Amino acid sequence: MNVATKLKRMASMPAFPVLLALSASHCLNDLLQSVITAVYPMLKSDLGINFAQIGLITLIYQLAASIFQPVVGYAFDKRPFVYSLPAGMCCTTVGIILLAWSSSLAGVLVAVFMVGIGSATLHPEASRITSLAGHERRGFAQSVFQVGGNFGGSIGPLLVALIVAPHNRHYIMWFLVVAALCFVTMRPICRWYSGYLARMRADVARREAHAVLPLSRGLTIFTIVVIMLLIFSKYVYMASISSYYTFYLIDKFHVSVSESQIFLFIFVVSTAAGTLIGGPVGDRYGRKVVIWGSILGTAPFSLLLPHVGLPLTAVMSFCAGFILSSAFPSILLYAQELLPTKLGMISGLFFGFAFGVGGIASAVLGEFADIYGIEAIYDFCAYMPLLGIIAVFLPDLHKARRHS
Repeated sequence: MNVATKLKRMASMPAFPVLLALSASHCLNDLLQSVITAVYPMLKSDLGINFAQIGLITLIYQLAASIFQPVVGYAFDKRPFVYSLPAGMCCTTVGIILLAWSSSLAGVLVAVFMVGIGSATLHPEASRITSLAGHERRGFAQSVFQVGGNFGGSIGPLLVALIVAPHNRHYIMWFLVVAALCFVTMRPICRWYSGYLARMRADVARREAHAVLPLSRGLTIFTIVVIMLLIFSKYVYMASISSYYTFYLIDKFHVSVSESQIFLFIFVVSTAAGTLIGGPVGDRYGRKVVIWGSILGTAPFSLLLPHVGLPLTAVMSFCAGFILSSAFPSILLYAQELLPTKLGMISGLFFGFAFGVGGIASAVLGEFADIYGIEAIYDFCAYMPLLGIIAVFLPDLHKARRHS
């Protein structure tokens, strides 16, 4: 089957326009979130804060997102709310306004907390709707959804470099245009979700009664623990890049702030590309294969990155981001297949855990950088992808389903 035929089949999916809207909403939402890390150098200069306080900002943002995500997911599993996505974007919009005008660390912490609440609402809800709209092609659907977020996260730092960095933090207000566009893209999603809920509401009891769990309770708990360890290894390394890569490049290679944002853009583009590949490959070859290869396969590049020059640093970061990011769609779908009646809660749990790990890791790595230097972060975090070897303990859910 050629590429044109595959694209035609994808576009013929009944809910394909909804998937595109979900991807666009994720793109615009994560673009707004990426503004936080992109303005770290400006915050450090404007407020006179140190690396530990940079880590604290990330910690507050990530904890707000991580703690509330499983709560939001569980609540809306029980009582679905059609307008949950616009409600989350309202919180993000308030946070962006505060980030542009806050003149103290406390104000910045309130701003990133509000953006975190917005993230905690969008990710589990949009992921749930994506799974519902994807039907039998859930891996492809999740990749379309995830790549939107990665693309938005990649262009956010670039837009900050072009719009904000040459002027001052007040220019963050221009990103309210992005928030307005996000509200627009959410309208068709809300319409589709409202219709879906109307069709499915009377059928909920029957569908849940016939849902079959692929593993025993004990093995399910063990498997979730393994998945969380894999997420831990992935997001500790990702935190080292997302929060401190620009400082690393400025310190080691003496690039400008704007140039460092371009290198960060290259890395985040690689994560978008990897995410787009990971879901469909998981649909075809199985989630476990993708999870195993993507995390462990990152290790050669993460280990080389601290020991090469600037051009090869860009290459190593691109390769590491591309391979590592292909894991998350498969991880999320694998977890959803463990508990098929709790899509929102599982999405919230794993998005939230990923955000929480990233936040805590950023705070710890900030302290680490203040004590040992920024380059020491990459010498230490280079070994985190090696933890991917524990993916060998993940059961094959397709085999388990056939034998149940």
